[in-house]
This record gives sequence, C-alpha cells and structure tokens, in this order.
Amino acid sequence: MDMKKRITLELRNRSPAEISELVVDNSRSADGEVEGLTDCFCELEFLSMVNVGLTSLAKLPSLPKLHKLELSDNNLSGSLETLSEKCPNLTYLNLSGNKIKELSNVEALVNLKSLQSLDLFNCEITSLEDYRESVFELLPQVTYLDGFDQEDNEAPDSEADDEDEDGEDGAGPTGDYDEEDEDEEDEDGSEGGEDDDDDEDDYGEEEEEEDQAGVQGQKRKRDVDDEGEDDDEDEDD
Repeated sequence: MDMKKRITLELRNRSPAEISELVVDNSRSADGEVEGLTDCFCELEFLSMVNVGLTSLAKLPSLPKLHKLELSDNNLSGSLETLSEKCPNLTYLNLSGNKIKELSNVEALVNLKSLQSLDLFNCEITSLEDYRESVFELLPQVTYLDGFDQEDNEAPDSEADDEDEDGEDGAGPTGDYDEEDEDEEDEDGSEGGEDDDDDEDDYGEEEEEEDQAGVQGQKRKRDVDDEGEDDDEDEDD
C-alpha cells in the first residue's frame, strides 16, 4: 500500500489537525519522498515511518509539535538538515538501519536543540573509530546514543515508567480484593447464622418430641392404673 493511501486510512474520517500520533510503517513511498503528509498535521507529536523506502526528507511538512520520529530501516543518507527546520522540537530520533556513513551526515542535527535521544543502530557510521565519543562531542544536547548515555547507563524505558505509574494506582485493585474478602466473610457469617438457626430449630423439635413422649408415658401410666383399679373392683364383686 502506498504511503498516501495509508495515511488516508489512518485518518479514519478525522481531520489531520485532530491527529497526534501517526504510524505508516511498511507502506511504500513511490519516489523515496514523504507523501500524503501536509502542514495540516499541525498537532502531530509522534510519527513513525519505518521501512517505507525513504531516500529523502525534503518533502517533510512543518510539524512544530513533533517530539518523536521513527525513521528506521529506510535508505536515508543525507537531507537531515530538513529536520531542524521542519521539526525543531524533536526529542527522540531513530535513524537505525539507514545509509548514514559519516559524521558529516549527522552534523546537520546540531540545530535540534531539544534532541535528547538518537539511535543509529545498523548504520555504517557505528563502525567508525571513537564513534560514540565523536557523536556526543558533535551533538552535546544528546543524552542517549543508541540507548545509552556517555557512562553506558541505559536510557529509561517510557513504557516501563507507564507501568510503574499503573503499579502505584494498583492499590485500587488490592482494596477491591479486601472488600471482596469482607463480603465473603459476611456471606460466611450469614450462612453460619442460618446454620445456628437450623440447630436451634432442631433442638426445639427434639424438646417437643421429648415433651410429647413424656405426656404419652404419663397417659400410659394412667391407663395402667385405671386398669388396676378395675381389676380390684371385679375381685371385690
């Protein structure tokens, strides 16, 4: 699918100005240029164009709010100066898997004053002697190169941070769990109460049966006494 059609589909009947994130990975650029993007995407903050066959960024529109740009696995070797002009507020740039060979290729990024993280994995430039030291010297605003800072400390994972925040909010589910336990205990208590009632009923029935047995015993005794009296009277006669 060509890039322009893919962008149209990703809009989903929304206007470009409503879009803050756009992913067109694995679509096709007919002439190696950016297609389908215009200045109307003025609210775009995240753009991913991975493996779309780009050879140039010359037709990239002005995206003043763009912070994160994914351009890995394309055929870019130059024209990076366009980024500082069109996307001046970039903080993250992924150029992994492109045809960037020389330091002069990335020198064009020096005007991206907000750039904090730059990825150049699988680019020929990474085979240069003192590659990391040279890039950090050339781009002092960059904190993380290929995922690590100058002291080889790994860049924080934004997704992990999100999970941590979710974890803090996780006290809610734990609280819900306690409430459920209490409900179960209440139910158990109710069932126990019903069992007690049943026991009381059974005990009451047993007392009634004993009372009835006692009455019947007394009745039988009276009958026997009456019979004895009748026999005495017959003998007297």
